[in-house]
This record gives sequence, C-alpha cells and structure tokens, in this order.
Amino acid sequence: MTATPASAARAQDTTPRTAAPGSGPAAGSSPRPAATLALTSAATAVALMTYTAPIVTLPATAAALHTPLSAQAWLLNGTPLGLAALLLVAGSLADDYGRRRIFVWGTLALGVTTALGALAGSTWLFTLARIAQGGASAALLASSLGLIVHAFPTAAGRLRATGVWGAFVTGGIAVGPLLAAGIPDWRAVYGVLGAAAVVIALLGSRALTESRSARGGRPDFAGAATFGPALVALVAALTLGRDGWLRAPVLLLFGATVVLLAGFALVERRTATPMIDLSLLRHRGFLASSVGGLFTGLSVIGLFSFLPAALQRQLGMSAMHTALLSLLWAGLAFLVALQARRLAGRIPTRVQLAIAFALHAVGVITMLGAIDAGSTARFVPGMIIAGVGSGLLNAALPLLAVESVPAARAAMGSGAQQTLRYIGSCAGVSLVIAIATSSGGGLARGTDIAMVVSAVLALVAAVGVLALRERS
Repeated sequence: MTATPASAARAQDTTPRTAAPGSGPAAGSSPRPAATLALTSAATAVALMTYTAPIVTLPATAAALHTPLSAQAWLLNGTPLGLAALLLVAGSLADDYGRRRIFVWGTLALGVTTALGALAGSTWLFTLARIAQGGASAALLASSLGLIVHAFPTAAGRLRATGVWGAFVTGGIAVGPLLAAGIPDWRAVYGVLGAAAVVIALLGSRALTESRSARGGRPDFAGAATFGPALVALVAALTLGRDGWLRAPVLLLFGATVVLLAGFALVERRTATPMIDLSLLRHRGFLASSVGGLFTGLSVIGLFSFLPAALQRQLGMSAMHTALLSLLWAGLAFLVALQARRLAGRIPTRVQLAIAFALHAVGVITMLGAIDAGSTARFVPGMIIAGVGSGLLNAALPLLAVESVPAARAAMGSGAQQTLRYIGSCAGVSLVIAIATSSGGGLARGTDIAMVVSAVLALVAAVGVLALRERS
C-alpha cells in the first residue's frame, strides 16, 4: 500500500524560543499532554454546546425574535456558516502563526460573541452573533487537533487523544440541548456558555505550550481573503435556496462562489506557503476524510438539527422531553466514541466510517412513521442504532483528518475536514427544512421523506469512503 501523506512526510513542528511575558509556558518547553487534552476537549464541548443550543429552543427563540418560518433556517445556520467560512483559514493560521495563540483567542472570542447573542433583539442581530460564534469556534476547533498532535507524538497516544476529543464533540452535542432545555430563559443559556468559554481561554493561556509548523514563510492571507468569502457566499446560497433555487440572489451567490474558488485555486498554486496543499486532493485518504466530513453534515447533522423542532411542533413535546430523546442518541455516541479506539488495528479507519454511515441509515429508517403514529417509544431503537453510528463517526473523522496530512499540517487537515462537515451541515439543515415543510402530506410525512433522504445520503457516503482506498 502506498504511504499516506502523513507517513511519507512527517515534518517536525518548531516552536519559537521566547514567549511574551505572562503568556503562559515558554514556547519551546515540553507540551503538557493531560492539560492539552483536557482544555481542548472542554473548549470543543462548549463550542458544540453553543452550536446545538438552538435546536430545542428554536420555537421559543423564533417567537421572541419574531422570526418568520422562512427565516428560521438562519437561526440554525448562522454558526455553521461562520465555521465553514473560517475553519480552513483558522487551521492554516494556527499551523503558521501559533496553535496556542489561535486557540486562546478563538475561545475568548467565543465567550464574548456568545454573550452578545444573549442580548440580540432581532433575527438578524442574533444571526450575526451566531456567525461570529462560528468563526470563533473555527479557531478553537482547528487549532485543537494541532495542539493534540504536538502533545501526543506517538501513534498510540494520538489514537487515544483523538478518540477522547471526538467523544467531546458528541458530548457537546448531547449536553447543549439539555442545558438549553433546563434553563427557563434561552438568553441565559448563552450567558452561561459564554462565561465557560472565557474561563477555558484564561486557563489555556497559562497551561498550553505553543507550537507551529516548520515550513516557514508568511501565513497565506491572499488565500484566506478568497476562500473565506467563497464559503460565505456558498452557505448563504444554500440557506436562501430553500425558498427557490432559481431566484436571482441565489444564482448570484453561487456565481460568486465559483469565481472566488477559482481565484483561490490560482492563488494557492502560486504561493510558496499555501493555505491548503492542492496536491493532497490526489490522495485518497484526504479525500475520504473530506467526503466523511461533508456527508456527516448533510446526512447526520442536517436531520438531527431539525428533528427536535419537528417533534415539538407535531407532537407537542416540551423542550426538555426532546432534549432527553436527543440525549439518548448523542449520549450513546459519546460513550461509543470513547471506546472506539479499541477498534484500531482491527478495522481500518475508513471502514469504520463506512460502518458508521450504514448504522445511521439503519437507525433513521427504523424511525420512519413514528411522528405520524405519535409514538415517542418508536424513536428509541432508531436513536440507539444511529447513536452508535455517530459515535464511530466522531472517533474516526478526527483521526483520519490528521492521518491523511503531514504532522506539521495537522490543524490544516482538521480545518479542511471540518470545513466540509459544516458546509454539509448548512446544506443539510436547509434541505431537511425544505423537504419537511413543503410536503403536501404535512410535517409528519415531510419529516419521513427527509429521513429517507438522510438514509440514502448516508449510504452514498458509506460506498464513497470504501471506494477511496489507497492504491496498493
């Protein structure tokens, strides 16, 4: 089997020799693995809790902000828009400019912007705050895996650490809706999460060790200036498209996306230190990681972001009830992700991804007809099966992301995979809402159709990642 980019070119990280006064451990000192894993996992959980909080509070938030049904996708898509636009940019800057620096500033910015979301008085102000939260989350998420790779240089240590980090992705998804449902005022939820992020940022500034890529050169600002706006245009087009794909604003946004991406490709080919090495697109491991991220957003996140709101509207379930039902899925995923490292050496990572997507498809199909029957119990088997699948996904994706690129570009690899994950999320949320709310048979039938689409997309992903096997 041919070597992956990671095994063929294990570039060593370098660290600056001096540190600013009061900026934490001296750069170049030994990393602290336990502290690194604890802080990056905690920040990741808070970021995902912020991301998922509106899932169960969507009806209350929409009512408080007087958001019409046609604009409610923005309440969910604001954060993934910021994530998709800045993840790759943040990953590249973290590798070149300092992973601890980007992590601390990103986590601090998440705290501030989350608090601002609590003060928003209109749909657009809340959406802008959510987009800013996504951008801040991009900085801490992309730099987290870079910090972990630096702190855990051995394959065994990295396997354990990425499994724990992936579990906290699911943990944040599980706890976010539960926290939002447990606090009576949805605005107070954002105050609590904002404070938690600020505390983690302060701890990180003292406990984390700086690291960066050895490649030298200046950060790719020209690439960032073309790639970020391209993804903003794409996500905006996907969100607006649910009201009509052939409308002039949607077509203009898609056109702007194409032009900006073409400019980005041209810039990347000419710069000495590109934000993303386009030659990675020839490596099947990197493509499998990218496909896995994209279809996780399209199939898994898209459906489970809308399902709680559908249950509240159609079955009259409370926010807490839907949060507890979601916890069955996400909580099981958390436990599975923690244990998934035991599969290492037995099942290749991409095969684990394929199994995970297949389990999601089976679980979703099991839930068909439950809303129409008015039966919460009929969701339980499907939530369990899909939860196992999501746990395997969240363990395999971060590992594949760092395995498929050189070690010195770990944050970039993480940013690339997660960028596609949240592009898929935006498209998935818009697709599910469009299908579920436009069906002639009502919300129950529309949600069933959306479930079938989610299952089909998951099976397509399973076949895709299996096909992307490295050539022998």
